[in-house]
Amino acid sequence: MKISVLLISMMLTATAGFAQVTLPLKGHPDTKGWATLFKEDLSDTEYTPKVWTCDKGVFTADEDQIIFSKVEYENFILDLEFNVEPGANSGVVVYCTDKKDWIPHSVEIQILDDTHEKWANVPGTWQCASIFGHLAPSEKAIKKPGEWSRMSIACKGQMIYVVLNGKPVTTMDMSKWTSAKKNPDGSEIPDWLSTPFSQLATKGYIGLQGKHAGAKTFYRNLKIRAL
Repeated sequence: MKISVLLISMMLTATAGFAQVTLPLKGHPDTKGWATLFKEDLSDTEYTPKVWTCDKGVFTADEDQIIFSKVEYENFILDLEFNVEPGANSGVVVYCTDKKDWIPHSVEIQILDDTHEKWANVPGTWQCASIFGHLAPSEKAIKKPGEWSRMSIACKGQMIYVVLNGKPVTTMDMSKWTSAKKNPDGSEIPDWLSTPFSQLATKGYIGLQGKHAGAKTFYRNLKIRAL
């Protein structure tokens, strides 16, 4: 009886402060008590020195270089805020298994200034909150440059869910992406994404893309918890 009480006490202590999260995500989770993805001194990351910085909790890069976690993640929810300069094109990378050649060995959740004229005619699979090159979001939900947007990404095995500014906009079952050339709806996958998603690992490093397309993206409140 004493052992049972002790175990129950330990379980209650471990889960204290964590609101229940159910999938698919219908909105943003309560992140109270969650761990931070990156420390502000960047000591738990891998990045190019002097490119990535953190100032008062805001992470950004001056060049097109990615910053990665030092540890791998499997079955998790990542919650963050981002703010783009006009014309920005960036992304959140999950399930990365090769940091040096990350593009064909990971999943990218796109961050894009959908309001900018230079992206007006890109496919839906390039829009903000898309699974880049593979699955368009159900609607555009990013805020204007200069305003903070919030994104929640849940990864559970081959299922990925994305909520942007309170709207559940993307749900992917990676097992359905058996080709590296065509999406299930027949649309083309960019040539540089050469690995079928059905073959990708569902455990890997998490990364943030830096200053891409000549414009910065800023990140803050990077929170993560295991599922």
